[in-house]
Amino acid sequence: MALADISRTDVLKAIEECDRLGRDAFLKAYGFRRARTYLLVHDGRHYDSKAIVGAAHGFLPGQRPLPPDAKGFSGGAEHAARLLGRLGFDVVAAEPATGETASDDLVRRLTHLKVNRAAGRPALYKPIVLLWAMGRALRGEPRLLPWPETEDALKTLLREHGLRGERERPDYPVASLHHDGLWELRGAGEPVPTAHGDARLKRWFAEHQPLGGLAGPAHEVLRTSTLTRLAVLDALLGTFFEDLDPGPLLADTGLDGIDPSESQERSGSGPEPWLLTAAEYERGCRLIEDQEARTHGLRRTGTTRRHLRSRTARLLVLSRSRGRCENPYCTGQPADVTDRDHPLLEVDHITELASGGRDHPSQMVALCPNCHAVKTRGRTRETLRDILLRVASERHNASGGTTPPEPPLP
Repeated sequence: MALADISRTDVLKAIEECDRLGRDAFLKAYGFRRARTYLLVHDGRHYDSKAIVGAAHGFLPGQRPLPPDAKGFSGGAEHAARLLGRLGFDVVAAEPATGETASDDLVRRLTHLKVNRAAGRPALYKPIVLLWAMGRALRGEPRLLPWPETEDALKTLLREHGLRGERERPDYPVASLHHDGLWELRGAGEPVPTAHGDARLKRWFAEHQPLGGLAGPAHEVLRTSTLTRLAVLDALLGTFFEDLDPGPLLADTGLDGIDPSESQERSGSGPEPWLLTAAEYERGCRLIEDQEARTHGLRRTGTTRRHLRSRTARLLVLSRSRGRCENPYCTGQPADVTDRDHPLLEVDHITELASGGRDHPSQMVALCPNCHAVKTRGRTRETLRDILLRVASERHNASGGTTPPEPPLP
């Protein structure tokens, strides 16, 4: 196998053959399946990256096409995708496989980011860039920006929020996210270097001045889906900021006000963004349980130690309530609403996290202020908590949730 010997001309020959045979016939001829991670984009058409590289190998003198199970050959960022990028082709994230939503796929990609580590802690370059891009998507700002604007904005954020010694070098995380399939760089005309070295990478951005931003599918789902936005935020904060206070960074990126009880979105005559379908509720629970497996029992360190709390779980409970207090014995709740027409409800853990409760919708409840006060400090609070645990479980199951697995011991 000689991947390094494959040229742009060899890849173009494989693309031409794919166009002639058709996608399915081409994949069948070479024994490949449809790409699950990366797609090659050429002249506005999408191609399966690994299959194209495998076929291109057969155009080398004296070589045969590579089979999909060839040792050391994958379609991921380390092999096919990297080669195609080096040859000047655009490579983008593939649509998620059947049964996996764009939301699930995006959260998975962000949760499993490859980052440098210093003193055992993950570097914050990529999370800072992603949070900045998320804020832009939420505000409906243009997806792609000229490099000088991107560089100026990210330099400021890295200088003020690089709490683990990150330098003011936006080219590092942007190049790395590009190779992850999460960032588009347009107009360069030649491959983007890997995020290694120093002068070469900085010189590449200075010379090419690419137009760039979050990959199109990721930008769109973060712009339109409240559930995905909160799940991604939970994943990034839980994975990379477990011992830091991200509040100032969230404020500077415009993400500090997206708690579901006070969503910044307005939806006109359509349903409110905090109202979810049963399928969305079930998907949100799955994302929470995946994140909980990594963060259960962790506390955020600052002047005090606070448990990590899921914004996604709050959204699911608020949606499940349909705007009504979930205490079956509620004697009445305020008829008033917030400035954004949201109900005056407070999402609460029935058993406090400090006492072993879980940050999961099956053990959380939406209460009006009066019932919340009774549950917290009323004389009948213990009886009410038993009732609320039963109600939360029943409503969780009725909304599309299932009995959640127990989280790992912290």
